[in-house]
Amino acid sequence: MGSMKRLGLAATALLAGAILTGAPALADVKAGVEAWQRGDYRAAVDQWRGPAVAGDADAQFNLGQAYKLGRGVPADMAAAEEWYRKAALQGHPQAEENYGLALFENNKRLQAVEWLQKAAARGEPRSQYVLGTMYFNGDGVDKDWVRAYALTVRASAQGLPQASTAQAQMDRYITLADRQKGIELARTLERDANRPQVAAAPPPTRNPARPIGRTDLPPSTAYQGAEPTPAAPPEARPAPPIVRPAPRAQPAAPARTDPAPIRDGGWRVQVGAFGDPANATRIGAQAAATFPGRKVFYEKAGRLTKVLVGPFASNAEASGACRSFSPCVPVRD
Repeated sequence: MGSMKRLGLAATALLAGAILTGAPALADVKAGVEAWQRGDYRAAVDQWRGPAVAGDADAQFNLGQAYKLGRGVPADMAAAEEWYRKAALQGHPQAEENYGLALFENNKRLQAVEWLQKAAARGEPRSQYVLGTMYFNGDGVDKDWVRAYALTVRASAQGLPQASTAQAQMDRYITLADRQKGIELARTLERDANRPQVAAAPPPTRNPARPIGRTDLPPSTAYQGAEPTPAAPPEARPAPPIVRPAPRAQPAAPARTDPAPIRDGGWRVQVGAFGDPANATRIGAQAAATFPGRKVFYEKAGRLTKVLVGPFASNAEASGACRSFSPCVPVRD
């Protein structure tokens, strides 16, 4: 709701500027939003491209969404990341969060941290959840279980179900004293941001861990006045990893039987990135049991060891395989 209010306020200033300057770019972006709402995604992209190249942050964010969702253009996470970056550098709040998430998804963990922290401080639950898992696993940041718990509690308090599941997992590994410190830190962070106070931690959920199903934001509503643009139907996107802590081994997932011949279409799946090589080896063994006949790869990325499995014939086959393992993200060779 807060983001809608911000966009409504931005709309007043932007539309006033259009009346004073007569700038045609505003009409182009508005026409693109209207085309998107009609389902004419190609026309929307055509309307946005000119203003985006000229530096309009809303058009840049909208193009990022189009490339991420593959609507009106082929799906291209690298292009989505670049358009998000251009808008984020201009202070576009939705772009800042989506840029951080795109960097994370594209395995640029160290670059993602700054943008995820900005969005998390603003109260965005997806960024709080992803950042919390990073602090818990020591994934791109120094391990900090108190901060991990605080961020996860903040996301869970806003109703993000994956955060509630992650919090229940953390409850099995973090001491009661550190969980209490995490809740106090969460309350401090919320108070500093002038947000409602976080209540005591709810009882752990018993639902099995599932990857986060991200709800993608619709095109920017800055040109729609006070009325928000109806959201496009959410699309399932590859998810950031949910917590897989080091202290206790997880049981191997049941082996998946796939009688079809294995074809190499240049796709693999990434099932984690770990600062501790022992954790990478453990998850690799689980992945080998889940994906029989496919090879497990260990790739160094700075301080991290990425665990990948492949090959797969296509993005669709890799995405389907990910349904049997969490975390799991399709990646191109």
